[in-house]
Amino acid sequence: MSSVSTRLVRLLNMVPYFQANPRITRAEAAAELGVTEQQLTLDLDQLWMCGLPGYGPGDLIDFEFSGDTIDVTFSAGMDHPLRLTSPEATGILVALRALLEVPGIVDPEAARSAIAKIESAAGTATGSRDGVSAATEEPAPIESEAAAAVRSAVRDGRALAIDYYSASHDRLSSRIVDPIRVVLVADHTYLEAWCRTAEAVRLFRFDRIVDARVLDERSAPPEPAVQARPDTSLFDADPSLPSATLLIDRSAAWMFDYYPLRVLRELPDGACEAAMTFASEAWMARFVLGFGAAVRVLQPQSLADRVRDAAVTALDAYRAMSVGNDE
Repeated sequence: MSSVSTRLVRLLNMVPYFQANPRITRAEAAAELGVTEQQLTLDLDQLWMCGLPGYGPGDLIDFEFSGDTIDVTFSAGMDHPLRLTSPEATGILVALRALLEVPGIVDPEAARSAIAKIESAAGTATGSRDGVSAATEEPAPIESEAAAAVRSAVRDGRALAIDYYSASHDRLSSRIVDPIRVVLVADHTYLEAWCRTAEAVRLFRFDRIVDARVLDERSAPPEPAVQARPDTSLFDADPSLPSATLLIDRSAAWMFDYYPLRVLRELPDGACEAAMTFASEAWMARFVLGFGAAVRVLQPQSLADRVRDAAVTALDAYRAMSVGNDE
């Protein structure tokens, strides 16, 4: 279980724990919970910001500290079974079903089971039999063996051997990586890991991990790499900037590894329609021209006209030069 999951489980159980152990000291509580006193203080500070909708005085979990002892003065319902309202259940179901479509984020079988239980508890399941939701009868999304192996390695903190397809080089490479976390960027899932070959942090797109094998050794990425936030700056777009829609031929698919492009539509012949933001139309025109016939501007029309005019001017200059040389 990841450190985040471990802490979440601890936080969910802390309020009932302190209610069952009134006036327990910080040192005693930390020892029984298996954390340091510093971590216990951080957990209590976190719980102090949690509570019921409204999130004002009287809504948040509250404690009384007398000397070195701790007492719960308001539990905010943490000591009772969770009961979801219909809108809450619907929101969770929508989120779970969306997560099922993203490879590697969740265990499909576990998500399907959670959906069935929520549907049953909320009374929204149809065709249920003996209290078991019909959702369990639906096949869970098929997860590739590679995706399952990656998710297992991240969860268990194990090193991973992967075969990865690089669009920029149009070839497979084998490497050993130390997984850090799974991140979701736009419409794709990535494994963030320390690559032992590159000796640096790399993002590996799930659908390009052809094969993955969990190794019998601990994942050991450098601590600075673990503490740093995922570097997804390549994929970030400034909403204040204009955006171009490009038609990119399959021969230029390597562009997606190097430029902040977002796939809009994949075409049957392997080409893609993609969006890219830009600050200067003049710069964007030069950028597109550099790829020749492999990239074409679909929108905006002003950029398409600029690229066409620049190409015509360059072609006329080339023809004039050729005529001059012939004479």
